[in-house]
Amino acid sequence: MNQPPTGPVTVEARLADAYERIEKADRPEIWITLRPYEDVLAEARALDARVAGGEVLPLAGQLLAVKDNIDVAGLPTTAACPAYAYRPQVSATAVRRLTDAGALVLGKTNMDQFATGLVGTRSPYGPVRSAGDPERISGGSSSGSAVAVALGLADLALGTDTAGSGRVPAAFNGIVGLKPTLGLVPNTGVVPAARPYDTVTVFARTLTEARQALAVMIGPDPADPRSRTWPEAVRLAAPERPRVALPREEDLAPLSGEARAAFHAAAGRLRESGAETVVTDVSPLLEAARLLYDGALVAERYAAVGEFIARTPETDPVVAGIVLASGALPAHALAADQSRLDHFRAATARLLSGFDALLLPTTTEHPTIAAVQADPVGINKRLGTYTNFVNLLDLAAVAVPAGEADGSPFGVSVITRAFEDQAGLDLAARLVEESDDAPTPLPDTGVDLAVFGAHRHGQPLNHQLTKLGARYAGPVRTAPDYRLTALATEPPKPGVVHVGPGNGGRISGERWTLSPAALGHFLAELPAPMSLGRIRLDDGSWVLGFQCDPHSAASGTDITHHGDWLAYLATI
Repeated sequence: MNQPPTGPVTVEARLADAYERIEKADRPEIWITLRPYEDVLAEARALDARVAGGEVLPLAGQLLAVKDNIDVAGLPTTAACPAYAYRPQVSATAVRRLTDAGALVLGKTNMDQFATGLVGTRSPYGPVRSAGDPERISGGSSSGSAVAVALGLADLALGTDTAGSGRVPAAFNGIVGLKPTLGLVPNTGVVPAARPYDTVTVFARTLTEARQALAVMIGPDPADPRSRTWPEAVRLAAPERPRVALPREEDLAPLSGEARAAFHAAAGRLRESGAETVVTDVSPLLEAARLLYDGALVAERYAAVGEFIARTPETDPVVAGIVLASGALPAHALAADQSRLDHFRAATARLLSGFDALLLPTTTEHPTIAAVQADPVGINKRLGTYTNFVNLLDLAAVAVPAGEADGSPFGVSVITRAFEDQAGLDLAARLVEESDDAPTPLPDTGVDLAVFGAHRHGQPLNHQLTKLGARYAGPVRTAPDYRLTALATEPPKPGVVHVGPGNGGRISGERWTLSPAALGHFLAELPAPMSLGRIRLDDGSWVLGFQCDPHSAASGTDITHHGDWLAYLATI
Protein backbone atom coordinates (compact mmCIF):
# COMPACT_ATOMS: atom_id res chain seq x y z
CA MET A 1 0.00 0.00 0.00
CA ASN A 2 1.38 3.42 -0.94
CA GLN A 3 2.13 5.68 2.00
CA PRO A 4 1.28 9.39 1.85
CA PRO A 5 4.31 11.65 1.45
CA THR A 6 5.81 12.89 4.67
CA GLY A 7 7.73 16.02 5.44
CA PRO A 8 8.74 18.20 8.34
CA VAL A 9 6.02 18.80 10.92
CA THR A 10 4.77 22.35 10.59
CA VAL A 11 4.45 24.77 13.48
CA GLU A 12 0.73 24.91 12.80
CA ALA A 13 0.41 21.13 13.16
CA ARG A 14 2.44 21.11 16.39
CA LEU A 15 0.29 23.88 17.78
CA ALA A 16 -2.97 22.06 17.04
CA ASP A 17 -1.60 18.95 18.77
CA ALA A 18 -0.54 21.00 21.81
CA TYR A 19 -3.96 22.56 22.33
CA GLU A 20 -5.57 19.15 22.02
CA ARG A 21 -3.22 17.84 24.71
CA ILE A 22 -3.95 20.85 26.92
CA GLU A 23 -7.67 20.12 26.70
CA LYS A 24 -7.20 16.41 27.43
CA ALA A 25 -4.85 17.08 30.36
CA ASP A 26 -7.61 19.04 32.15
CA ARG A 27 -5.12 20.90 34.34
CA PRO A 28 -6.50 24.44 34.42
CA GLU A 29 -4.40 25.30 37.47
CA ILE A 30 -1.27 25.24 35.28
CA TRP A 31 -2.25 28.43 33.48
CA ILE A 32 -3.00 31.94 34.65
CA THR A 33 -3.39 33.13 31.06
CA LEU A 34 -3.69 30.63 28.21
CA ARG A 35 -3.71 32.39 24.87
CA PRO A 36 -6.68 31.75 22.55
CA TYR A 37 -5.83 29.16 19.93
CA GLU A 38 -6.74 31.51 17.05
CA ASP A 39 -4.25 34.15 18.26
CA VAL A 40 -1.38 31.69 18.44
CA LEU A 41 -2.41 30.06 15.16
CA ALA A 42 -1.76 33.29 13.26
CA GLU A 43 1.78 33.41 14.67
CA ALA A 44 2.33 29.72 13.88
CA ARG A 45 1.38 30.27 10.23
CA ALA A 46 3.71 33.26 10.05
CA LEU A 47 6.56 31.13 11.44
CA ASP A 48 5.86 28.41 8.87
CA ALA A 49 6.04 31.02 6.12
CA ARG A 50 9.35 32.36 7.41
CA VAL A 51 10.88 28.88 7.57
CA ALA A 52 9.54 28.04 4.11
CA GLY A 53 11.16 31.24 2.87
CA GLY A 54 14.56 30.01 4.03
CA GLU A 55 14.88 31.90 7.30
CA VAL A 56 16.99 30.07 9.87
CA LEU A 57 15.27 30.03 13.26
CA PRO A 58 17.00 27.73 15.78
CA LEU A 59 13.85 27.38 17.92
CA ALA A 60 11.30 27.35 15.10
CA GLY A 61 8.05 25.87 16.38
CA GLN A 62 9.22 25.25 19.94
CA LEU A 63 6.18 25.83 22.17
CA LEU A 64 6.95 28.00 25.18
CA ALA A 65 5.22 28.50 28.53
CA VAL A 66 6.24 31.55 30.59
CA LYS A 67 6.04 31.96 34.36
CA ASP A 68 3.69 34.81 35.19
CA ASN A 69 6.31 37.03 36.79
CA ILE A 70 8.05 37.37 33.39
CA ASP A 71 6.63 39.87 30.90
CA VAL A 72 5.10 38.80 27.59
CA ALA A 73 3.98 41.73 25.44
CA GLY A 74 0.20 42.07 25.42
CA LEU A 75 -0.44 39.50 28.17
CA PRO A 76 -1.07 40.47 31.80
CA THR A 77 1.73 39.93 34.30
CA THR A 78 0.21 39.07 37.69
CA ALA A 79 2.98 37.33 39.71
CA ALA A 80 -0.04 35.24 40.87
CA CYS A 81 -1.65 38.30 42.49
CA PRO A 82 -4.65 39.65 40.51
CA ALA A 83 -4.42 43.05 42.21
CA TYR A 84 -0.82 43.44 40.98
CA ALA A 85 -1.65 42.81 37.31
CA TYR A 86 -0.32 45.03 34.55
CA ARG A 87 -0.14 44.56 30.79
CA PRO A 88 3.39 45.16 29.42
CA GLN A 89 3.90 46.56 25.95
CA VAL A 90 7.22 44.76 25.46
CA SER A 91 8.36 41.28 26.42
CA ALA A 92 11.11 40.50 28.91
CA THR A 93 14.51 40.30 27.22
CA ALA A 94 14.67 36.53 27.75
CA VAL A 95 11.23 36.02 26.16
CA ARG A 96 11.99 38.32 23.24
CA ARG A 97 15.21 36.45 22.46
CA LEU A 98 13.37 33.14 22.44
CA THR A 99 10.54 34.36 20.22
CA ASP A 100 13.05 36.02 17.88
CA ALA A 101 14.59 32.56 17.51
CA GLY A 102 11.21 31.06 16.57
CA ALA A 103 9.67 29.99 19.89
CA LEU A 104 5.91 30.39 20.20
CA VAL A 105 4.38 31.53 23.51
CA LEU A 106 1.33 29.52 24.61
CA GLY A 107 0.60 31.49 27.75
CA LYS A 108 1.53 32.48 31.30
CA THR A 109 1.83 29.87 34.03
CA ASN A 110 0.78 29.66 37.67
CA MET A 111 3.32 30.16 40.45
CA ASP A 112 3.81 30.75 44.13
CA GLN A 113 2.73 34.34 44.60
CA PHE A 114 5.57 36.82 44.04
CA ALA A 115 7.88 33.81 43.62
CA THR A 116 7.87 33.31 47.40
CA GLY A 117 7.94 29.58 48.00
CA LEU A 118 9.18 26.20 46.79
CA VAL A 119 5.81 24.45 47.03
CA GLY A 120 3.53 25.64 44.20
CA THR A 121 0.50 26.00 46.48
CA ARG A 122 0.63 29.70 47.39
CA SER A 123 -1.57 31.01 44.61
CA PRO A 124 -5.13 32.35 44.36
CA TYR A 125 -5.35 30.43 41.08
CA GLY A 126 -5.09 27.18 43.04
CA PRO A 127 -2.26 24.79 43.94
CA VAL A 128 -0.50 23.25 40.97
CA ARG A 129 -0.53 19.47 41.28
CA SER A 130 2.44 17.27 40.47
CA ALA A 131 2.49 15.93 36.92
CA GLY A 132 2.65 12.33 38.12
CA ASP A 133 0.64 12.40 41.35
CA PRO A 134 -2.18 14.93 41.83
CA GLU A 135 -2.04 14.44 45.60
CA ARG A 136 1.51 15.81 45.75
CA ILE A 137 2.85 19.30 45.19
CA SER A 138 4.44 20.35 41.93
CA GLY A 139 7.15 22.37 43.60
CA GLY A 140 7.46 26.11 43.32
CA SER A 141 7.62 28.81 42.72
CA SER A 142 7.83 27.94 39.00
CA SER A 143 5.09 25.35 39.41
CA GLY A 144 2.95 25.73 36.30
CA SER A 145 5.98 26.01 34.01
CA ALA A 146 7.47 22.72 35.21
CA VAL A 147 4.20 20.78 34.99
CA ALA A 148 3.44 22.17 31.50
CA VAL A 149 6.72 20.66 30.27
CA ALA A 150 6.39 17.42 32.24
CA LEU A 151 2.93 16.76 30.77
CA GLY A 152 4.14 17.51 27.24
CA LEU A 153 1.97 20.61 26.86
CA ALA A 154 5.00 22.81 26.12
CA ASP A 155 8.46 22.02 24.81
CA LEU A 156 10.15 24.70 26.91
CA ALA A 157 9.13 26.78 29.88
CA LEU A 158 10.66 29.73 31.66
CA GLY A 159 10.87 29.89 35.41
CA THR A 160 12.76 32.05 37.84
CA ASP A 161 15.06 30.91 40.61
CA THR A 162 16.06 32.65 43.81
CA ALA A 163 16.07 29.83 46.33
CA GLY A 164 15.61 26.84 44.02
CA SER A 165 12.46 27.55 42.05
CA GLY A 166 14.04 26.47 38.77
CA ARG A 167 15.29 23.19 40.25
CA VAL A 168 12.88 21.82 42.90
CA PRO A 169 9.94 21.67 40.42
CA ALA A 170 12.22 19.92 37.94
CA ALA A 171 13.02 17.23 40.51
CA PHE A 172 9.36 16.68 41.46
CA ASN A 173 8.24 16.35 37.85
CA GLY A 174 11.09 14.35 36.34
CA ILE A 175 12.44 16.99 33.94
CA VAL A 176 15.56 19.12 33.41
CA GLY A 177 15.98 22.51 35.07
CA LEU A 178 18.88 24.82 34.12
CA LYS A 179 19.83 27.56 36.57
CA PRO A 180 22.55 29.60 34.90
CA THR A 181 25.21 31.76 36.48
CA LEU A 182 23.61 34.92 37.84
CA GLY A 183 23.40 37.72 35.28
CA LEU A 184 24.03 35.66 32.15
CA VAL A 185 20.32 35.86 31.31
CA PRO A 186 19.11 39.44 31.84
CA ASN A 187 16.28 40.02 34.31
CA THR A 188 14.82 42.91 32.32
CA GLY A 189 11.04 42.51 32.40
CA VAL A 190 11.03 40.14 35.40
CA VAL A 191 9.20 40.94 38.64
CA PRO A 192 11.94 40.74 41.29
CA ALA A 193 11.81 38.44 44.30
CA ALA A 194 15.23 39.12 45.86
CA ARG A 195 16.96 41.13 43.19
CA PRO A 196 20.66 40.24 43.79
CA TYR A 197 19.88 36.51 43.75
CA ASP A 198 17.23 36.19 41.00
CA THR A 199 17.75 34.50 37.65
CA VAL A 200 15.60 33.32 34.77
CA THR A 201 15.70 29.54 34.32
CA VAL A 202 14.55 27.07 31.68
CA PHE A 203 12.70 23.75 31.94
CA ALA A 204 12.78 21.07 29.23
CA ARG A 205 12.51 17.31 28.90
CA THR A 206 16.10 16.98 27.65
CA LEU A 207 19.39 18.70 28.34
CA THR A 208 19.83 19.40 24.64
CA GLU A 209 16.56 21.33 24.41
CA ALA A 210 17.22 23.23 27.62
CA ARG A 211 20.76 24.14 26.61
CA GLN A 212 19.63 25.35 23.20
CA ALA A 213 17.08 27.69 24.78
CA LEU A 214 19.57 28.93 27.38
CA ALA A 215 22.14 29.72 24.69
CA VAL A 216 19.60 31.95 22.94
CA MET A 217 18.72 33.88 26.11
CA ILE A 218 22.27 34.57 27.29
CA GLY A 219 23.84 37.96 26.66
CA PRO A 220 24.18 41.33 28.42
CA ASP A 221 21.39 43.87 28.39
CA PRO A 222 22.12 47.55 29.11
CA ALA A 223 18.69 47.80 30.75
CA ASP A 224 19.72 45.30 33.45
CA PRO A 225 22.55 46.64 35.63
CA ARG A 226 23.18 43.15 36.99
CA SER A 227 23.58 41.47 33.61
CA ARG A 228 27.02 40.00 32.99
CA THR A 229 29.21 38.83 30.15
CA TRP A 230 31.34 35.71 29.99
CA PRO A 231 34.92 36.24 31.19
CA GLU A 232 37.77 35.83 28.72
CA ALA A 233 39.00 32.84 30.72
CA VAL A 234 36.25 30.22 31.02
CA ARG A 235 36.28 26.44 30.87
CA LEU A 236 34.36 25.10 27.89
CA ALA A 237 34.21 21.47 28.99
CA ALA A 238 34.42 19.12 31.91
CA PRO A 239 37.55 16.94 31.75
CA GLU A 240 37.29 13.29 30.75
CA ARG A 241 38.10 12.27 34.34
CA PRO A 242 36.48 15.00 36.43
CA ARG A 243 36.71 15.25 40.21
CA VAL A 244 33.27 15.60 41.79
CA ALA A 245 32.59 16.43 45.44
CA LEU A 246 29.92 14.43 47.29
CA PRO A 247 28.27 15.21 50.63
CA ARG A 248 28.93 13.18 53.77
CA GLU A 249 26.28 10.77 55.03
CA GLU A 250 25.38 13.20 57.83
CA ASP A 251 24.77 15.89 55.18
CA LEU A 252 22.14 13.58 53.68
CA ALA A 253 20.24 13.24 56.97
CA PRO A 254 17.00 14.85 55.63
CA LEU A 255 16.65 12.11 53.00
CA SER A 256 14.78 8.83 53.37
CA GLY A 257 16.59 5.53 52.88
CA GLU A 258 15.24 5.19 49.33
CA ALA A 259 16.28 8.73 48.46
CA ARG A 260 19.80 8.12 49.77
CA ALA A 261 20.03 4.98 47.68
CA ALA A 262 18.90 6.91 44.59
CA PHE A 263 21.52 9.59 45.28
CA HIS A 264 24.30 7.06 45.72
CA ALA A 265 23.21 5.36 42.49
CA ALA A 266 23.57 8.67 40.66
CA ALA A 267 27.05 9.13 42.11
CA GLY A 268 27.85 5.62 40.96
CA ARG A 269 26.85 6.47 37.40
CA LEU A 270 29.30 9.35 37.46
CA ARG A 271 32.06 7.03 38.60
CA GLU A 272 31.17 4.52 35.89
CA SER A 273 31.55 7.34 33.35
CA GLY A 274 35.12 7.96 34.52
CA ALA A 275 34.63 10.56 37.24
CA GLU A 276 36.46 10.50 40.55
CA THR A 277 34.13 11.21 43.48
CA VAL A 278 35.37 12.47 46.83
CA VAL A 279 33.26 12.78 49.99
CA THR A 280 33.53 16.34 51.29
CA ASP A 281 32.16 18.32 54.21
CA VAL A 282 29.51 20.55 52.60
CA SER A 283 28.08 21.82 55.88
CA PRO A 284 29.32 25.41 55.19
CA LEU A 285 27.07 25.48 52.12
CA LEU A 286 24.09 24.17 54.04
CA GLU A 287 24.71 26.77 56.73
CA ALA A 288 24.88 29.53 54.13
CA ALA A 289 21.53 28.32 52.74
CA ARG A 290 19.81 29.27 56.00
CA LEU A 291 20.80 32.90 55.56
CA LEU A 292 18.23 33.38 52.80
CA TYR A 293 15.19 33.12 55.06
CA ASP A 294 16.49 32.79 58.62
CA GLY A 295 18.71 35.85 58.31
CA ALA A 296 18.36 39.45 57.22
CA LEU A 297 18.88 38.75 53.49
CA VAL A 298 15.13 38.18 53.32
CA ALA A 299 14.84 41.98 53.47
CA GLU A 300 15.37 41.84 49.71
CA ARG A 301 11.84 40.40 49.52
CA TYR A 302 10.42 43.52 51.14
CA ALA A 303 12.49 45.77 48.87
CA ALA A 304 10.98 43.98 45.85
CA VAL A 305 7.23 43.96 46.67
CA GLY A 306 6.84 44.78 50.35
CA GLU A 307 5.15 48.17 49.95
CA PHE A 308 2.58 46.72 47.54
CA ILE A 309 1.78 43.80 49.86
CA ALA A 310 1.48 46.15 52.84
CA ARG A 311 -1.39 48.01 51.18
CA THR A 312 -3.01 44.96 49.51
CA PRO A 313 -4.95 42.70 51.90
CA GLU A 314 -5.78 40.19 49.13
CA THR A 315 -2.28 38.70 49.06
CA ASP A 316 -1.57 35.14 50.18
CA PRO A 317 -1.28 35.14 53.99
CA VAL A 318 1.87 33.00 54.07
CA VAL A 319 3.57 35.17 51.44
CA ALA A 320 2.46 38.34 53.22
CA GLY A 321 3.76 37.05 56.54
CA ILE A 322 7.21 36.32 55.12
CA VAL A 323 7.57 39.55 53.18
CA LEU A 324 6.10 41.97 55.73
CA ALA A 325 8.16 40.55 58.60
CA SER A 326 11.29 41.21 56.56
CA GLY A 327 10.42 44.91 56.40
CA ALA A 328 11.07 45.26 60.14
CA LEU A 329 14.67 44.07 59.93
CA PRO A 330 17.26 46.74 60.79
CA ALA A 331 19.78 47.81 58.15
CA HIS A 332 22.73 46.80 60.32
CA ALA A 333 21.43 43.20 60.40
CA LEU A 334 21.39 43.10 56.60
CA ALA A 335 24.92 44.53 56.47
CA ALA A 336 26.10 41.91 58.97
CA ASP A 337 24.61 39.04 57.00
CA GLN A 338 26.06 40.35 53.74
CA SER A 339 29.45 40.27 55.45
CA ARG A 340 28.80 36.70 56.62
CA LEU A 341 27.89 35.82 53.06
CA ASP A 342 31.25 37.13 51.84
CA HIS A 343 32.98 34.74 54.25
CA PHE A 344 30.81 31.86 53.04
CA ARG A 345 31.79 32.65 49.45
CA ALA A 346 35.46 32.44 50.38
CA ALA A 347 34.82 29.16 52.18
CA THR A 348 33.01 27.84 49.12
CA ALA A 349 35.98 28.67 46.91
CA ARG A 350 38.22 26.66 49.24
CA LEU A 351 35.71 23.80 49.42
CA LEU A 352 35.43 23.49 45.64
CA SER A 353 39.15 23.97 44.98
CA GLY A 354 40.39 20.98 43.01
CA PHE A 355 36.89 19.87 42.08
CA ASP A 356 35.05 20.25 38.80
CA ALA A 357 31.59 20.10 40.39
CA LEU A 358 29.53 19.22 43.44
CA LEU A 359 26.74 16.63 43.26
CA LEU A 360 23.81 17.01 45.66
CA PRO A 361 20.21 15.85 45.90
CA THR A 362 18.02 18.57 44.43
CA THR A 363 15.65 18.51 47.40
CA THR A 364 14.76 16.51 50.49
CA GLU A 365 11.29 14.99 50.01
CA HIS A 366 8.13 15.16 47.88
CA PRO A 367 5.27 16.16 50.21
CA THR A 368 1.55 16.05 49.61
CA ILE A 369 -0.53 19.17 49.13
CA ALA A 370 -2.30 18.38 52.40
CA ALA A 371 1.01 18.20 54.29
CA VAL A 372 2.11 21.57 52.96
CA GLN A 373 -1.20 23.15 53.87
CA ALA A 374 -0.74 21.85 57.43
CA ASP A 375 2.88 23.09 57.68
CA PRO A 376 3.48 25.63 54.90
CA VAL A 377 6.63 27.22 56.32
CA GLY A 378 8.43 24.25 57.87
CA ILE A 379 8.20 22.01 54.81
CA ASN A 380 9.15 24.87 52.49
CA LYS A 381 12.34 25.45 54.48
CA ARG A 382 13.35 21.80 54.25
CA LEU A 383 12.78 21.73 50.50
CA GLY A 384 15.44 24.44 50.08
CA THR A 385 18.13 22.61 52.06
CA TYR A 386 20.25 21.85 48.98
CA THR A 387 19.17 24.78 46.78
CA ASN A 388 19.01 27.98 48.84
CA PHE A 389 22.77 28.57 48.92
CA VAL A 390 23.45 28.32 45.19
CA ASN A 391 22.49 31.84 44.13
CA LEU A 392 23.72 33.35 47.40
CA LEU A 393 27.18 31.96 46.63
CA ASP A 394 27.11 32.78 42.90
CA LEU A 395 27.12 29.21 41.64
CA ALA A 396 25.48 27.55 38.64
CA ALA A 397 23.37 24.38 38.73
CA VAL A 398 21.80 21.77 36.47
CA ALA A 399 18.93 19.72 37.92
CA VAL A 400 18.27 16.36 36.24
CA PRO A 401 16.11 13.30 36.94
CA ALA A 402 17.83 10.49 38.83
CA GLY A 403 15.29 7.71 39.18
CA GLU A 404 12.61 7.37 41.83
CA ALA A 405 12.37 7.30 45.60
CA ASP A 406 9.37 6.86 47.89
CA GLY A 407 7.00 6.59 44.95
CA SER A 408 8.03 9.89 43.33
CA PRO A 409 10.62 11.18 40.88
CA PHE A 410 14.00 11.82 42.47
CA GLY A 411 16.45 14.40 41.18
CA VAL A 412 20.04 15.47 41.65
CA SER A 413 21.85 18.70 40.86
CA VAL A 414 25.30 19.26 39.39
CA ILE A 415 26.62 22.47 40.94
CA THR A 416 29.59 24.37 39.52
CA ARG A 417 31.43 27.63 40.03
CA ALA A 418 30.11 30.74 38.28
CA PHE A 419 30.59 30.71 34.50
CA GLU A 420 31.35 26.97 34.45
CA ASP A 421 27.83 26.25 33.20
CA GLN A 422 29.07 24.10 30.31
CA ALA A 423 31.07 21.84 32.62
CA GLY A 424 27.89 21.30 34.64
CA LEU A 425 25.98 20.42 31.49
CA ASP A 426 28.68 17.94 30.48
CA LEU A 427 28.51 16.14 33.82
CA ALA A 428 24.72 16.20 33.90
CA ALA A 429 24.72 14.58 30.45
CA ARG A 430 26.66 11.65 31.92
CA LEU A 431 23.95 11.19 34.56
CA VAL A 432 21.10 11.02 32.07
CA GLU A 433 23.19 9.30 29.38
CA GLU A 434 22.43 12.02 26.90
CA SER A 435 25.01 12.80 24.25
CA ASP A 436 25.93 16.45 23.85
CA ASP A 437 25.79 17.12 20.12
CA ALA A 438 25.68 20.89 20.49
CA PRO A 439 27.75 22.51 17.72
CA THR A 440 29.20 25.09 20.11
CA PRO A 441 29.67 25.16 23.88
CA LEU A 442 28.54 27.81 26.35
CA PRO A 443 29.78 30.39 25.69
CA ASP A 444 30.17 30.41 21.91
CA THR A 445 33.12 32.80 22.05
CA GLY A 446 35.82 30.11 21.95
CA VAL A 447 38.65 29.82 19.44
CA ASP A 448 39.27 26.59 17.51
CA LEU A 449 42.73 25.03 17.58
CA ALA A 450 43.94 22.12 15.42
CA VAL A 451 46.43 19.72 17.01
CA PHE A 452 48.21 16.87 15.24
CA GLY A 453 50.41 15.05 17.73
CA ALA A 454 51.19 15.00 21.43
CA HIS A 455 48.15 17.10 22.37
CA ARG A 456 45.61 14.69 20.89
CA HIS A 457 43.36 12.38 22.91
CA GLY A 458 45.39 9.84 24.86
CA GLN A 459 48.70 11.54 24.09
CA PRO A 460 51.12 12.77 26.77
CA LEU A 461 50.42 16.52 26.42
CA ASN A 462 46.63 16.37 26.06
CA HIS A 463 46.32 17.41 29.70
CA GLN A 464 47.69 20.85 28.78
CA LEU A 465 44.47 21.42 26.86
CA THR A 466 42.01 19.78 29.23
CA LYS A 467 43.32 21.63 32.30
CA LEU A 468 42.46 24.86 30.48
CA GLY A 469 38.92 23.66 29.87
CA ALA A 470 39.40 23.00 26.16
CA ARG A 471 36.56 21.15 24.43
CA TYR A 472 37.07 18.41 21.86
CA ALA A 473 35.28 19.46 18.65
CA GLY A 474 35.98 16.52 16.35
CA PRO A 475 38.55 15.29 13.82
CA VAL A 476 40.15 17.46 11.15
CA ARG A 477 42.26 16.86 8.07
CA THR A 478 44.43 19.39 6.31
CA ALA A 479 44.41 20.28 2.66
CA PRO A 480 47.23 18.49 0.71
CA ASP A 481 49.58 21.41 1.39
CA TYR A 482 51.53 20.09 4.40
CA ARG A 483 54.24 17.64 5.33
CA LEU A 484 54.50 15.77 8.63
CA THR A 485 57.84 15.30 10.38
CA ALA A 486 58.77 13.23 13.45
CA LEU A 487 60.87 15.53 15.65
CA ALA A 488 63.55 14.45 18.09
CA THR A 489 61.81 15.89 21.16
CA GLU A 490 60.75 14.63 24.56
CA PRO A 491 57.99 13.62 24.59
CA PRO A 492 57.99 12.71 20.88
CA LYS A 493 55.91 15.04 18.75
CA PRO A 494 55.44 15.80 15.08
CA GLY A 495 56.01 18.98 13.15
CA VAL A 496 53.52 20.17 10.52
CA VAL A 497 55.14 22.23 7.75
CA HIS A 498 53.37 24.18 5.02
CA VAL A 499 54.89 23.32 1.64
CA GLY A 500 52.23 24.54 -0.76
CA PRO A 501 49.61 22.86 -3.00
CA GLY A 502 50.72 19.62 -4.62
CA ASN A 503 53.87 19.29 -2.53
CA GLY A 504 52.45 17.72 0.60
CA GLY A 505 49.71 15.43 1.87
CA ARG A 506 46.55 15.49 3.97
CA ILE A 507 47.40 15.30 7.68
CA SER A 508 44.82 14.09 10.22
CA GLY A 509 44.38 15.76 13.59
CA GLU A 510 41.83 17.00 16.11
CA ARG A 511 39.96 20.24 16.63
CA TRP A 512 39.73 21.67 20.16
CA THR A 513 37.95 24.84 21.31
CA LEU A 514 39.42 27.11 24.01
CA SER A 515 38.39 30.39 25.54
CA PRO A 516 40.46 33.35 24.27
CA ALA A 517 42.37 33.70 27.55
CA ALA A 518 43.06 29.96 27.69
CA LEU A 519 44.46 30.08 24.17
CA GLY A 520 46.72 32.97 25.16
CA HIS A 521 47.97 31.04 28.18
CA PHE A 522 48.58 27.99 26.00
CA LEU A 523 50.49 30.02 23.41
CA ALA A 524 52.65 31.67 26.07
CA GLU A 525 53.96 28.27 27.17
CA LEU A 526 54.43 26.80 23.68
CA PRO A 527 58.01 25.48 23.36
CA ALA A 528 60.24 25.86 20.30
CA PRO A 529 60.19 24.83 17.51
CA MET A 530 56.37 24.86 17.62
CA SER A 531 54.28 27.86 16.65
CA LEU A 532 50.64 28.62 15.91
CA GLY A 533 49.41 29.75 12.54
CA ARG A 534 46.54 29.41 10.11
CA ILE A 535 46.13 25.96 8.56
CA ARG A 536 43.94 25.21 5.55
CA LEU A 537 41.66 22.19 5.95
CA ASP A 538 40.49 19.82 3.24
CA ASP A 539 37.04 21.47 3.19
CA GLY A 540 38.64 24.81 2.26
CA SER A 541 38.20 26.42 5.68
CA TRP A 542 41.02 27.77 7.84
CA VAL A 543 41.77 27.05 11.48
CA LEU A 544 44.47 28.04 13.95
CA GLY A 545 46.87 25.15 14.39
CA PHE A 546 50.29 23.83 15.28
CA GLN A 547 53.08 24.42 12.79
CA CYS A 548 56.81 23.90 12.79
CA ASP A 549 59.52 26.02 11.20
CA PRO A 550 61.07 24.37 8.11
CA HIS A 551 64.63 24.45 9.48
CA SER A 552 63.70 22.42 12.58
CA ALA A 553 61.53 20.07 10.52
CA ALA A 554 64.43 19.34 8.19
CA SER A 555 66.33 17.67 11.02
CA GLY A 556 63.47 15.25 11.66
CA THR A 557 62.10 12.22 9.80
CA ASP A 558 59.52 12.82 7.08
CA ILE A 559 56.45 10.70 7.85
CA THR A 560 53.95 12.43 5.54
CA HIS A 561 53.06 9.12 3.87
CA HIS A 562 51.45 7.97 7.14
CA GLY A 563 49.12 10.97 7.09
CA ASP A 564 48.58 10.71 10.83
CA TRP A 565 50.87 10.90 13.85
CA LEU A 566 49.00 8.08 15.60
CA ALA A 567 49.34 5.86 12.53
CA TYR A 568 53.09 6.51 12.57
CA LEU A 569 53.34 5.70 16.28
CA ALA A 570 51.58 2.40 15.64
CA THR A 571 54.46 1.40 13.32
CA ILE A 572 57.15 1.91 15.94
